[in-house]
Amino acid sequence: MATVTLTKDNFADTVTGNELVLVDFWAEWCGPCRMFAPIFEKLAEEHDEIVFGKVDTEAQQELAAEFQIRSIPTLMIFKDNAVVFAQPGALPEHALRDLVEQARNLDMEEVRRQMAESA
Repeated sequence: MATVTLTKDNFADTVTGNELVLVDFWAEWCGPCRMFAPIFEKLAEEHDEIVFGKVDTEAQQELAAEFQIRSIPTLMIFKDNAVVFAQPGALPEHALRDLVEQARNLDMEEVRRQMAESA
């Protein structure tokens, strides 16, 4: 599946309507973003069962502010409507592949239990 352009109008529905969503916060002028984009696109094509979304931080400044994006590219992973990963910086392909597998295998019941215990 190709990447999905995420905006303030479709972001919430995309995250809540899908089990696993990877989000790349990027900007056209950002060199590392341009280096990371083909890697992100390649994995999007390989994983039809996962939504790979892109947020242009220049066009979607409200979303960038809501998620406190201070550096780009920033990758966020949502599983079952919860942020399970957030990190700035361009990742090499092997690291992104590893993150996809970790997110896919994450036990959300355990994550929610741990969150409840720490609250």
